[in-house]
Amino acid sequence: MKNLLAIVALVCLSGSCLTIVAQNTNPGFVIGQDTLNRNITTAVPFLTITPDSRAAGMGDVGVATTPDANSAYWNAAKLAFIDKGKGASFSYTPWLGKIINDMKILYLSGFYKINREQTVGASLKYFDLGQIDFRDASNNPLGRFNPREFSFDVTYSRLLTEHFSIGGSLRYIHSNLTGSLQNGGVDAQPGQSVAVDVGVFYTKQLESKNATLSWGAFISNIGAKMTYTNSTSANFIPTNLRIGGSYKTELDALNSLTFALDFNKLMVPSPGPGSSQKSLISGMFGSFGDARGGFAEELREITISAGVEYWYNNAFAGRIGYFYEAQDKGNRKYLTLGLGAKLNEFGFDAAYLIPTNGRESALAETLRFTLFYVLPTKAKEEDSVTD
Repeated sequence: MKNLLAIVALVCLSGSCLTIVAQNTNPGFVIGQDTLNRNITTAVPFLTITPDSRAAGMGDVGVATTPDANSAYWNAAKLAFIDKGKGASFSYTPWLGKIINDMKILYLSGFYKINREQTVGASLKYFDLGQIDFRDASNNPLGRFNPREFSFDVTYSRLLTEHFSIGGSLRYIHSNLTGSLQNGGVDAQPGQSVAVDVGVFYTKQLESKNATLSWGAFISNIGAKMTYTNSTSANFIPTNLRIGGSYKTELDALNSLTFALDFNKLMVPSPGPGSSQKSLISGMFGSFGDARGGFAEELREITISAGVEYWYNNAFAGRIGYFYEAQDKGNRKYLTLGLGAKLNEFGFDAAYLIPTNGRESALAETLRFTLFYVLPTKAKEEDSVTD
């Protein structure tokens, strides 16, 4: 390895800190916590990283867009409305490629439509953090390790009426950041947790305007805290509330436009005395009123995603979007662009990220690629929806 630089983080194990040293090809970037910010931090933040190129090209929107093979990540309830019988998707993202050349995110998802009312799915998200050298507080080497994290989901989605559906996922999370590293009498260990997602989705065609209006709400990663040591300390996982809507209009027989808007809020306690001791339920519901700056700061904890998608002849797509996060909550602000193409059962999507926060960002030039394959469904006369 060359051009080593301590850029990733400090992993503190019950008061004993380890410096992580990762491979870096651009020493101009330094990653660290800004003490002036009031970021909400959680374990396994990889769960919140957009995995697929279609949503990424639209500014990370997805709770109410038309369903596809990746819908379980954005809103499990959408899968019930998918108009295909079965399908699969694979996405690849070189992560933080501006500063690290061996970090990547892989996402594999699939679905199967049981009948008109019910759809099931499964997905695997894998985060490879690349080779990392560990050192103690005195800069003595402790060894090299390749941290990895993954989550595996199973999803069920069901129509309740012609226009309304519900859905949920069960998720297993595994995070191995340090291997079997020992330091200062503290044993590091992989973190594990189990979580659930729940969502609702409503969509209705507006015949008079040749358009479709949809909205959705989705809470993801409702699960137990996670710890990486043999101590009793534990961190919240990123429980997240996503609410949004979309409007799709058919311009003519060949052209369509979709406008989508999402709002996100982490349902995790704001940093402060006793925040880490809260239970899952009190932490979730208390997250709407525990910010030190009051209601104004609570509003700043909401991120906004907006996107537009254009389709020509259901074969070629162009996408643009924007993501906004308050400056003292992370300051992620970026424009996204995307392209898509479909040929019979196969399709390809790509997305590109352009930071707009006025400074050089580690997220700059992030690319995502997605391949998918879907097969049409066969209608069954006995299928019905209970009104």
